[in-house]
Amino acid sequence: MSELSHFDEKGSVRMVDISEKDSTLRRAVASGNVLLSPETLTVLQSNKNPKGDPFEIARIAGIIAAKKTSDLIPLCHQINLSKVNVDVEITDFGIRLTAEAITTSQTGVEMEALTAVSVAALTIYDMCKAVQKDIEITNIHLESKIGGKTDYQRP
Repeated sequence: MSELSHFDEKGSVRMVDISEKDSTLRRAVASGNVLLSPETLTVLQSNKNPKGDPFEIARIAGIIAAKKTSDLIPLCHQINLSKVNVDVEITDFGIRLTAEAITTSQTGVEMEALTAVSVAALTIYDMCKAVQKDIEITNIHLESKIGGKTDYQRP
């Protein structure tokens, strides 16, 4: 396993120096689930949620969150995003969220994709909590990344 990159040789926390790295196309995809009861899914599908349609609000919240990632994660670099997209899919267990982030930068966009999925999931939670109290957010993880030193594809 590699050493943690956010510590210097003395063990102090630092932001990673990316000044010598080349800007390359980088893309990351993250996903997560919001577990909802069949009754809550029925309410959502019939457009009877007391707080309105959570899906478009969650998509917008996820996009905004990706753009604010460096404000939320202390040692995360501020990067220009070329694209952020959040997909919301109704499944038999609830909602499946997938976020894609793309940049041409000196560092990757994994944190932006993960932040987008996390905030989109929290938004669905917030918008559905009046209907269901035991909502669970699960399985937030990186699906894939390209660009930089190594590519990654979740098995």
